[in-house]
Amino acid sequence: MISTNVPTFRKNLRKSGSRHRAKARSSGPNLKLQIEYDGTNYCGWQIQKPPNSRLSTPDSIQETIEKTLQQILQEKVKLIASGRTDAGVHALAQIANFQTKSAIPLKKLQLALNGLLPEDIVITGITKVNPGFHSRFWAKSKIYRYLILNRPYPSALLRKQVYFYPYPLKAKLMQKEAKALIGKHDFRAFQGADKKERSAVRVIKKIRIAKFKDMIYIDIEANGFLKNMVRAIVGTLIEIGRGRFSAGSTKKILFSKNRRFSGPTAPAKGLTLMKVRY
Repeated sequence: MISTNVPTFRKNLRKSGSRHRAKARSSGPNLKLQIEYDGTNYCGWQIQKPPNSRLSTPDSIQETIEKTLQQILQEKVKLIASGRTDAGVHALAQIANFQTKSAIPLKKLQLALNGLLPEDIVITGITKVNPGFHSRFWAKSKIYRYLILNRPYPSALLRKQVYFYPYPLKAKLMQKEAKALIGKHDFRAFQGADKKERSAVRVIKKIRIAKFKDMIYIDIEANGFLKNMVRAIVGTLIEIGRGRFSAGSTKKILFSKNRRFSGPTAPAKGLTLMKVRY
């Protein structure tokens, strides 16, 4: 029985795979976009408004690009992103993919998109990828950077990209405390309220905190992030750097799995998605 069932299974699998490949070919190429944007004027990456809604909420990055693609390609487009960014969060290299029936040259498509999109959204690259490529599920890790302008006076030019914090911060102490977060942990203590029940276990691969002149850079790489996770971590590290939380607090807060014990959520404008690794 075993020997007769195996060939049948393999035969069916080949047929199923052929149908999948044929369907992918019929739907056209799978294109990957690399996107840079200033999130100040948007409600975040993901579409928030229900279809035909009359609510006057800001547009999302996703719907802005989808509408522009539809205008160029004359077909409905659904973007799949590496992950959502919240309202006010920026991106240097967000990744999204979509399938199209169009055979438009990629350079021409990039030029057309950048000519029609608002100035705060730029397509920095378009490539043709494997039909099965999925921006979210294929991502191995993401790198976020948080910028703190740490001096007595703000910046007129950087006001939308940094968090101005006028009180002295000890960057070296912040780096020392941040080491407790590296590795696989339950990060519920740094999770914002979420409508969906999901595992809070994530793996932080690297955390680097450095100060150069008046700017503090906080880079965090992980296999995934919870809602407001980076901003809650930053808020906690700021409390430590200012001396409001004692040494060893980060580890205690992490193991508490309770958001009440961690620091405030840092403002969105200081956060940028820097890179998605595949």
